[in-house]
Amino acid sequence: MAELIGIYGGTFDPVHLGHLRPALDVMQALELQQLRFVPNRQPPHRPQPWLDEVLRLRLLQLAIDEVPGFTLDTRELERDGPSYMVDTLTSLKQEFPDKTLCLIMGMDAFAGFSGWHDWQGILALSHLVVTTRPGAELPPRGLMPPELLRCICTEGDRFHGAGGQILIQSVTQLDISATHIRRCLEQGKSIRFLVPETVRGELEQQYAIK
Repeated sequence: MAELIGIYGGTFDPVHLGHLRPALDVMQALELQQLRFVPNRQPPHRPQPWLDEVLRLRLLQLAIDEVPGFTLDTRELERDGPSYMVDTLTSLKQEFPDKTLCLIMGMDAFAGFSGWHDWQGILALSHLVVTTRPGAELPPRGLMPPELLRCICTEGDRFHGAGGQILIQSVTQLDISATHIRRCLEQGKSIRFLVPETVRGELEQQYAIK
């Protein structure tokens, strides 16, 4: 069986423990060879990031630096135009032709997956790992394309082929949001226990929080 590479894209605006612990859970559950964090440049489905890309990149590097298997992937920051995941996966498949790609996303992102640019192309290039989070459930079956419903499998199933399966994976539930962290920073409040200490030190220094 081909080795698995996890792909975790997002704004990471900023990265926090609600990103990192579920990512580690997935890595351990699926025995991923590596998990590549891919910060995007121009997210097509949401407003532009609050933090500039230089700081987002630095914070993400600080957060994952000492975690074996976690890797920073900057290809979307280096590419012009909107950060479409199908383009990123195409590039990764060219770089790792003998590996199986697994795109990791939360249940909230999966609820809108059928609206993503060329979502069928994404499934042709990779499997999906959908992590459960507090208060999240599968979208109503009537709102999901039948092609997606047929792809869903359960924990314990093994991926077959280059892509096309959707695994619903339970992870440690940490109800932390980047929006809350940004609000704390704007209000001069501590973000201790919401982000890694290396990230906290950098951000609170930026915002002169003691």
